[in-house]
Amino acid sequence: MDPLNKQKEQDHLKSVHQEIVQRYDDLTEEYEQAHTETTLVENNYTQNTKINTFEIDDQMETNAEVQQQKQLVAKNLLSEKILEQQLHQLNLLKDSPYFGRIDINEDGDHEKLYIGTSSFIDENDDFLVYDWRAPISSIYYNGTLGAVTYDTPRGKQAAELTKKRQFNIKNGKLISMFDTNEVVGDEILQNALGQNSAEYMQNIVATIQQEQNAIIRDTTSNLLLVQGVAGSGKTSAILQRIAYLLYHSRKELSAEQIVLFSPNLLFSNYISQVLPSLGEKNMRQVTLAEFLAQRLQGLHVETLFKAYENQMTAKANPHLATLDTKITELTHNAKISADFMEQIKHYATTLNPIDFQFCDIILDSKIVFSAAQIKEFYASTAENLAPQQRFLETKDLLFKALKDQVITEMSSDWVYDQIESLSDSEYHDYLIGKQRSAFQEIADEQAYIAKQIVENKYAKIYDAIYNDFFFDVYAQYADFLQFVATDSEAAPLIVRLFNEQIEMHKIALDDCAPVLYLRDLLTGSGQNHSIAHLFIDEMQDYTLAQLIYLKHAFPNAKLTLLGDSEQALFNELVLPADLLNEIQSNLNISKAKIVQLKQSYRSTQEITEFTKALLPDGDEITSFARNGNKPLVIRTSDRKNRDLALKEQLKSLLKKYPKVALITRDLSESKKLAKKLQVNFPVTLLKDNDRNLPDGLCILPIYLAKGLEFDAVVMTNLTPELYQDNHDLGILYTICSRAMHELVLITSADLPPLLQKIPFELYTSEFYF
Repeated sequence: MDPLNKQKEQDHLKSVHQEIVQRYDDLTEEYEQAHTETTLVENNYTQNTKINTFEIDDQMETNAEVQQQKQLVAKNLLSEKILEQQLHQLNLLKDSPYFGRIDINEDGDHEKLYIGTSSFIDENDDFLVYDWRAPISSIYYNGTLGAVTYDTPRGKQAAELTKKRQFNIKNGKLISMFDTNEVVGDEILQNALGQNSAEYMQNIVATIQQEQNAIIRDTTSNLLLVQGVAGSGKTSAILQRIAYLLYHSRKELSAEQIVLFSPNLLFSNYISQVLPSLGEKNMRQVTLAEFLAQRLQGLHVETLFKAYENQMTAKANPHLATLDTKITELTHNAKISADFMEQIKHYATTLNPIDFQFCDIILDSKIVFSAAQIKEFYASTAENLAPQQRFLETKDLLFKALKDQVITEMSSDWVYDQIESLSDSEYHDYLIGKQRSAFQEIADEQAYIAKQIVENKYAKIYDAIYNDFFFDVYAQYADFLQFVATDSEAAPLIVRLFNEQIEMHKIALDDCAPVLYLRDLLTGSGQNHSIAHLFIDEMQDYTLAQLIYLKHAFPNAKLTLLGDSEQALFNELVLPADLLNEIQSNLNISKAKIVQLKQSYRSTQEITEFTKALLPDGDEITSFARNGNKPLVIRTSDRKNRDLALKEQLKSLLKKYPKVALITRDLSESKKLAKKLQVNFPVTLLKDNDRNLPDGLCILPIYLAKGLEFDAVVMTNLTPELYQDNHDLGILYTICSRAMHELVLITSADLPPLLQKIPFELYTSEFYF
């Protein structure tokens, strides 16, 4: 870029920046004044509410003044909130007012449009910056030089794009700029990714590619499946999609109507600042474990990580397998399938009332409603109704029966004995809110108190009915397991294992979605109709049964599923097209679309070429032209040399980078390494309840590294026994693809089969013998 053009852009930036700063200062003064006025009005309101209102005229006058004060408080608070939001937007713009520019010819007029994270209009109502989500801004992402179109309220509008320019602006200063055509952001990415990883994910609106823009601006698909290779920016695109949807449907959609399922708490915190940096409120974030635990209160839910740990332990120690572990392994594939959920649906819709697993409702060791009585209520409902409707009618019958029991109990001797024992103050407490004139006789007054006493006694029963505690879903699920078991000899063992876990207040992950689905189908509970969009990250780690239940739990939500089938840790690898067909057919969703991101930006070209060689379809991945060291493979003769190599590499890497990760197969290996290395290094051992990613050396199991990136990654204990088949491939690929700048693999003398197929020219070898 010639110096003259750069100087013109610097002058323009200075002018816009000054306007933003001036507006920010003016609004700050206005905000402080509004806050002062609100405080004064609130004080006046408090004083006015204390005015003596003995006379009726005083009451009317005071009430009018109080209502006026309340309106003033509400108006001032609203103004204050609007000003606060505007200040937040301007504060974001002060650092980097815009990141792009497009020049277009439209109907004979030539315009220069600058694109930023939000719009900025000057005092003459001229746009100095256009919001990146505005319809005309789509030209910046989708358009190539020449004829382009963009959406308007009147339909498609044609224009000619004559220039597309990219800026890198920091603290109001122009760092770099360049003109581009089709590919947006490569030069900026090279600059950004060459820096050390920040504490929070950076706002990378400026790096959106056309494929990513297709993800962000899709408002028509009911199911959007995003399959992106490691480091392709799929998570960034999804977060920007959320920001775009909130902007696009601002009147109909709020952040509270969007739920994002994150892979772990570390990742949730890692991305927590992205949406605020785009000027939007954060959506709801939850992990699968948190969601299941909320819906299965009282049970310790097996997490995805615990299930993985158990799987790794069983694989490493097959000789220790018990009958229970064999049963779990035997039923795993069945319970995670769509067929299993379909069997539950059939079972629920054809369930005979006599097989409904009701339980006694007990108060003070006495049965208020027996299971047999509740079963009779259920059987008395219309047979042509759906199970959940019959269940709701059963609840109504229980409430009516409880009401009758309260009326009967009111005349019991113990009630009047309790009334007689009340002090005067206790007696009058029961009458608060009631005029004494409402009772013609003292007997009416006492009957009113008697009803309250009995209702208080039976309040727990009311809650039990309201919360469906008279239905034993776990016994019902055990009955279902017996019903669907194809092996009559295995059925009792399967049921026994499930019941024993429930007795210990535990439930296996494989059973969670089926149990909840059965409960919801029979009781009509568990569905949230207010959620409009459901986002699931690392979706390759979810089973079909879990996805079916989540779609059931959020029936009105459009689904956006993102992941990388080749980073599958918990399930078999499935090709993206097959995955889309499988999900679409089983979730019964129309308007489905798949977007694949094949360009990896996270790692250096050398690391990406190495990881590509691990994969059967690695040739489809495009590496990014940012050079660095080749991955280092260190072959060692024994454990002692392996430990020596590990310590030397960590010492060297920690001198160069702020964030170095030692990533392991499982938590057990992480704990052993942390204990061994803490003598020589400050070590942070990360666990599944951790939320922060500190600088220095972090040791963590692979499932906590999902979605994260580190300056350097080290992996040790690569032995032929542990890394040989396709399941191990997902682990190895995921670990290697976390590295941005350097990757070190410490192996045994004999390379694992997965590394043997990598051309030796793609890495550097060292030997410790």
